[in-house]
Amino acid sequence: MEAFAHLVATAADDKATAAASSAGYAYGLAAIGPGIGIGYLVGKSVEAMARQPEAAGMVRTTMFLGIAFTEALALIGFVVFILIGL
Repeated sequence: MEAFAHLVATAADDKATAAASSAGYAYGLAAIGPGIGIGYLVGKSVEAMARQPEAAGMVRTTMFLGIAFTEALALIGFVVFILIGL
């Protein structure tokens, strides 16, 4: 009987497994929004640069600022992922 004692999951193990699973799920959801947002932002910026090449510098600068702010949302999600996992 003692040979199988290591196979018995305790309540603490179940809680840790549930916490890790929910943290991974939460980060996955947190990464979807910024991914879609950055894709949309870059696509529209390329479209704007193609329509008005003379404004490409301003559009590019604004695009990079938008990417930075959008990526901050993904980083916040990652921090929450780490905090939930603890």
